[in-house]
Amino acid sequence: MSRMPSKKEFAKMCELYREWNEKINVVSRKDIDNLFEHHILHSLAIHKYMEEHALLEDGLEFFDLGTGGGFPGIPLAMVMPSCHFTLCDSIAKKVKVAHAVAKDLKLKNVTCVNSRAENLPGPYDWVISRAVTSLDAFYPWVKGKFKKGILYLKGGDVLAEIEQMCAKCKVDPAKVSVWPINDWLKDDYFAEKFVIEIRK
Repeated sequence: MSRMPSKKEFAKMCELYREWNEKINVVSRKDIDNLFEHHILHSLAIHKYMEEHALLEDGLEFFDLGTGGGFPGIPLAMVMPSCHFTLCDSIAKKVKVAHAVAKDLKLKNVTCVNSRAENLPGPYDWVISRAVTSLDAFYPWVKGKFKKGILYLKGGDVLAEIEQMCAKCKVDPAKVSVWPINDWLKDDYFAEKFVIEIRK
């Protein structure tokens, strides 16, 4: 169901992103040295959350909206080879990076699409994303595109944001869970970062 990639595989992913970032900026230049901790590990918090909450199963379809250069989709595709990931972004040059990295890592379970969410049919099992916009703006983009729920990586005052989304998008607050990533990764960087699950 899941596999933990070797250090060599993670090193190759980091190397590919460094090379591409020289040409097309998908990770902030000042943050490229923290690529593994701030981008790859952060993405894998979704996998850890799914593992801890018994949500993992083979054959799941994930829709990564606003993937940029492939986060969180590519690290998750590496650890979940039996699941399929559709990585979508409206910016073509970022999708080009995600596609090239997935290809060089020989990830057969990744499809990269340059599109807007409304143009993709769905539904997928899970929608995943990493701080693309506020939750009340994001939810309408993917409404009707998931069978199980949304797993969203977000930082800051998430409770106020969740309250706003529930009121504006008519989402039952009982369907929303917040998991502090700091429970898993004991690092100041993750102190106010969360996985937010919004169940269907």
